Amino acid sequence: MAFDVAAESYTRFMGRYSEPLADKLVGLVDPRPGQRALDVGCGPGAVTKRLVVRLGPEAVAAVDPSVPFVEAARRRCPGVDVRQGVAEMLPFDDGAMDLTLAQLVVPFMSDPVAGLREMARVTRPGGSVSASVWDFGRERAPLSMFWRAARDVDPGAFDEAGAVGARTGQLADLFRAAGLQDVRSHELTVTSAYAGFAEWWEPYTLGVGLAGDYVAGLDADARRAVEARCRELLSAGPFEVSATAWTVVATTRPSPSTA
Repeated sequence: MAFDVAAESYTRFMGRYSEPLADKLVGLVDPRPGQRALDVGCGPGAVTKRLVVRLGPEAVAAVDPSVPFVEAARRRCPGVDVRQGVAEMLPFDDGAMDLTLAQLVVPFMSDPVAGLREMARVTRPGGSVSASVWDFGRERAPLSMFWRAARDVDPGAFDEAGAVGARTGQLADLFRAAGLQDVRSHELTVTSAYAGFAEWWEPYTLGVGLAGDYVAGLDADARRAVEARCRELLSAGPFEVSATAWTVVATTRPSPSTA
């Protein structure tokens, strides 16, 4: 995976979707003053920043495996405890958080169930654990049009339709497998406007994520073919792209004394 890239490249590639999605995810979870929250797989800090607005920097922590993203989140959110690490081995104590969130991270965990269990471990009994994943299964992700074009040109192209949690009900099933309860599923939709095709295509050339890896690995002719097919599928003038994320909010099991 190519997420060890400049935070600015990721922002240009996915930020126009992840930023408004962060508004909706944090709004759904609804953090309250006095609570402590952890952003797992924080990237450049989209969710982290929203948590800071709600709770203050001293009540927010974040973790990401990418050094450039950790540095970017620290710059964006001064005073937040931002650490380098992975979801499957979170560097926080048991029950340290009231809320733990993971936006667009579950498919990239080496073991999603273990990652969600870790999120539950660091969340207090009865606390909230939430996550979102783009709906690739029904082609409602920001990258769905790109992958459709890639498959049209190269039927053997790997796309993200099989990403963990990307199909109906899968994310909720992962939460249940991790031992979480009161599992509630939601769909969060965001929309991004483009002035034209060039603005849409350019981020795919920055080497970010699976799509960026794919474009970077194409020879010149194949790359032109994929770009041309994308042009055929998209409007030449101003257009909008909507994207929907499967989103689950659940609670950790209460302690035996309060069960």
